[in-house]
Amino acid sequence: MRDREKARQRAHELVSRMTLEEKASQLKFDAPAIPRLNVPAYNWWNEGLHGVARAGVATSFPQAIGMAASFDKDLLEAVGRTIAEEGRAKYNAASKKGDRDIYKGLTFWSPNVNIFRDPRWGRGQETYGEDPYLTGELGKAFVDGLQGDGEYLEAAACAKHFAVHSGPEALRHEFDAEVSDKDLYETYLPAFEKLVTEAGVEAVMGAYNRTNGEPCCGSRLLIQEILRGKWDFQGHFVSDCWAIRDFHTRHMVTATAEESAALALKNGCDVNCGSTYLHILKAYQKGLVTEEDITAAAERLFTTRFLLGLFDETEYDAIGYDRIECEEHLRMADLAAAEGAVLLKNNGILPLKKDALKTIGVVGPNANSRAALIGNYHGTSSRYITVLEGIQDEAETAGIRVYYSEGCHLYRDKVEGLAHPQDRISEAVSVAEQSDVVILCVGLDETLEGEEGDTGNSYASGDKKDLLLPQSQRDLIRAVLQTGKPAVVLNMTGSAMDLRYEQEHADAVMQIWYPGARGGRVIARLLFGGLSPSGKLPVTFYNSVDDLPDFEDYSMKGRTYRYFEGTPLYPFGYGLTYGDVQVESVSCGGKVFAAGAKQAAGMAAAQPDEEVALTVRLTNNSSVATEEVVQIYIKDTESAFAETNGKLCAFSRVSLNGGESRDVEIKLGKEAFTVVDESGTRRQDGHSFRISAGLGQPDGRTKELTGKEPVVFTLRR
Repeated sequence: MRDREKARQRAHELVSRMTLEEKASQLKFDAPAIPRLNVPAYNWWNEGLHGVARAGVATSFPQAIGMAASFDKDLLEAVGRTIAEEGRAKYNAASKKGDRDIYKGLTFWSPNVNIFRDPRWGRGQETYGEDPYLTGELGKAFVDGLQGDGEYLEAAACAKHFAVHSGPEALRHEFDAEVSDKDLYETYLPAFEKLVTEAGVEAVMGAYNRTNGEPCCGSRLLIQEILRGKWDFQGHFVSDCWAIRDFHTRHMVTATAEESAALALKNGCDVNCGSTYLHILKAYQKGLVTEEDITAAAERLFTTRFLLGLFDETEYDAIGYDRIECEEHLRMADLAAAEGAVLLKNNGILPLKKDALKTIGVVGPNANSRAALIGNYHGTSSRYITVLEGIQDEAETAGIRVYYSEGCHLYRDKVEGLAHPQDRISEAVSVAEQSDVVILCVGLDETLEGEEGDTGNSYASGDKKDLLLPQSQRDLIRAVLQTGKPAVVLNMTGSAMDLRYEQEHADAVMQIWYPGARGGRVIARLLFGGLSPSGKLPVTFYNSVDDLPDFEDYSMKGRTYRYFEGTPLYPFGYGLTYGDVQVESVSCGGKVFAAGAKQAAGMAAAQPDEEVALTVRLTNNSSVATEEVVQIYIKDTESAFAETNGKLCAFSRVSLNGGESRDVEIKLGKEAFTVVDESGTRRQDGHSFRISAGLGQPDGRTKELTGKEPVVFTLRR
C-alpha cells in the first residue's frame, strides 16, 4: 500500500530547500523545473474522461454518460486501469525525450461526478447521470482503477467540479448556484464524499461558479470545512482553468488579481490552472498570504508527485508504448459500447435477420460521422468505424446491399452558399423506398452540446435550449418514417432528448450515446443480434422542457426521477434487451417474496445497525443469452424527509444464458436507510421501508413500457 506519510515527509524535506520564489512557482499548472534541486518541470493538466485525451493516439471509450448506462462497476474500474496504463506508457515515452508539456503528465482531471440535474446542460455527457448513488459507485470504481493498488499511484484521479455545478454554461463564470442544505448534502455532495473517503481520490477540482455566494475555487465552506474538515481530504486541490481570475473579473468578490490569488490559496486551492497565481508573490508582499500558506500548498503538490513515484524507479517504468491501443484495450472499448447502448423501443424488428433482408437503407447526418462517435474531451484514434461502416461490414457477410444518404445537415436549416439546405431529403426518401429496413442515425455531437467556449463548439454556451433534435433532422425523420418502411432510429447524443415522435412512429429506438471511435462496429453487432442490448438509462428522458423547472433553479424539486412528479417518456433505469428476464422472487430476512405478490402480503425485519442482504432470483424465459441489471430501490415510508419517489440503493449486472435461472446476492448498506433533513444532516428517521427489486424503477411508466413489475415488499428496522 502507498505510504502517504512517507511521501509527505519527503515533500516537506524537498520544499524546505526551496526559496519562496521557487515554492510559489510550483503552484502553477505548468510548474517549471528547479535544476539545482533536480526537480523536473511538471504540467499538472491532463485529461482522461473516456480514454487518454488530447495527447495523441489512445484507446477511445464511449463518452462517460454511455459508460454510466452500463450500470457496471467492474467495467468502469477496468476502463480506469486501461487509461492509467496508457497514460503511463505515454508518460514514459515522453519523459525519456524530455517532453513535459501539457497532457503529458500523470494527473488526470477526471472523473466528472457532477449530478446531471437538467438535460439541457451541455457537459452532462461527461457525467455518470442524475443519481448520486449511481454516480458515486461508478466514480469510485473509475478512481480505483485509475489510481491502482500498487506501492505508487499509477495515475492520480481528480473528482470535479466541486461542487454544485451543472450549468448554465453561458453564465458559469458569474453564476451563483443557490442551494439548500438538504439538496447540498443529499444530491450534490455524496459522490464527491464517496470518492474522497472511500476511493482516496488524489485531487479535487473546484467549479467556475459560486455556491451560496462563495466562489467554489476559494470557498471556505466547500474546501476548508467540508472537504478538508469533515472528510479529512489529504490530496491536493486544483482550480478549474482560469476560474480564479473570475473572482475579480466576473464574480466581483475581490478587487484585484492579488486578492483573488490570496482568497483561493488561503482557502486551500493548491494549484492554479490559469495565470492568477503569478500574483502570489505580490499577494505575499502585501501581507495577503504568508510563506506558510505557500509552503503548505507546495508540500501537498509534491506529496502527490512522490506518491506517483516521479522521483523514483517504479513498477510502472516498464510499461511500453505497445500497450497503447493494444488489442486487449480495444476489446474493452467494444465491451463498454455494447453494455451502454439502451434499447428504448422494439416491436420485434430487432435483432435484424440477415436471411430475411436484401437491402438496408442507412440514413442520417450521424450515420457516417466520426464526430458523433467521440463526444467531448476525447483523444485520437488510429481508426474510426462509423455506424454506416459497421453496418456495411456486417451486411457484406450476408450479401445484403446497403444504401446510404446523409439526408440532411446535422443542424443547419440555412447553410451559407446553399440555396436548398434540405436538398438531400428526397434522396433519403428514395433510399428508404429501395430498402427492406431503414436505419435512421440522428442526434448531436460536441459542436452542439458541450462546454462553454470549447474548441469547435458552434454555440458558445454549449447548452441546449430545448430537448428537440434540430429542425433539419426532424424534417428528415418525418419524411423517412412516412414512407411506411420498417425503421430503426439510433439516437447519438450525450443527453436526454424529446423522442416522442420516434417512440410513436418508429419500429425500434436505441440510445447509443457517443459510443467511441470504433463504436459503429459494436452498434452493428447489436442491430444484427450478435449482442443483446443491456444498457439502462442513467438519466430521465422527459417529454419536453415544459416538464422541467427553470434551468437556473438548483432546487431538486421536480427534478430527476427522485423528485419528478410527472410521467416521463423513458424513466431512469429503463432499458430493454432481446431476452425475457424476470425477477422471480426476493429472499430477505428468512422470508421469500414472489413476483406479483402484493406488498401487504409480507414483511421482513432487520436490525437497525446492520446491512441487509437480499437474494434475488432471476430467470431468462427466452432462448436469447443476454445481460440484465438488477436494480434495488428504497423508500422510507415514515420520514417527511424521504425523496418523493424513493431512490436507487443497489444494483448488479448479471449475465444469463437462454433458459437460465440465477440467484444474485445484493447487500443494502446502512446509508440506504437514511434521509437528509433540512439542516443537511443525514440520519435515520423511520422504521418502515418499501423495497423494490426489479429490472427498473417501481413506477407506472416502467411497467407500461416493459410489461413487468418488480418484487415489492416492506422491511421493518
